Amino acid sequence: MSKVILITGGSSGIGKSVGEFLHKKGFKVYGTSRNPENIKNSAFPLVALDVRNVQSIQNAISEIIENEGKIDILINNAGVGITGPLEEIPSSEIKNNFETNFFGQIEMMRAVLPHMRSQKSGLIINITSIAAYMGLPYRSVYSASKGALELITEGLRMEVKDFGIHITNVAPGDFATNIASGRFHAPLIKGSAYEIPYGNTLKMMDEHVDSGSNPDEMALAIFKIIETPVPKIHYKVGVFMQKFSIVLKRILPDKVYEKMLMNHYKL
Repeated sequence: MSKVILITGGSSGIGKSVGEFLHKKGFKVYGTSRNPENIKNSAFPLVALDVRNVQSIQNAISEIIENEGKIDILINNAGVGITGPLEEIPSSEIKNNFETNFFGQIEMMRAVLPHMRSQKSGLIINITSIAAYMGLPYRSVYSASKGALELITEGLRMEVKDFGIHITNVAPGDFATNIASGRFHAPLIKGSAYEIPYGNTLKMMDEHVDSGSNPDEMALAIFKIIETPVPKIHYKVGVFMQKFSIVLKRILPDKVYEKMLMNHYKL
């Protein structure tokens, strides 16, 4: 019987690419969207789900369990970007980012774990970011929310190992998706102390996304993890220098690494 896979945020970007790839491989794939009725020609079913709403999560999980009798794999992919000087980002946007990128992922895991425990098997793949491994200028909130998900995965893995459940993180680098269009950008404030450096950094970030890797690379990486009997704790997917930057952070003195990042962002 085909494994049943639930992908949050499966209507666009990385989630859509992963879903289409796994669907072609013969898996029973469900994606999610806050407004699935607005999505046309999806290759796999989409259920209504907002990771910020616990009742919405419970309804979606119940629908899939009723249809399929199980959920074998959860891919926690839903997420939003956020940029800006920490001093100028509205607190409501910081909270929304953590509700989506961190607390929403926790609620998704809490919703599927009882079903996975009862079937004595399951796999949860949390999509984080290479940005989770370092505090980045004007992306500090995003780095923090994704970094928190990395760490909670490490702890939860040990809690559920006896139940036959595996949990892993996959940290993508820059991929050519529509994340920039859905990202919250703190507005450039004329005369602000951050106007010029933030404006230059924002332009650079958008260029990195536009020239990013093909999302199909993420789809292949996810497929390989699913086919691995005992997945590793962490996976990084991206160009060499993005992955190597994590290695450099481990071996370089903090101030040297900070200087390297500032030079990269021309700060």
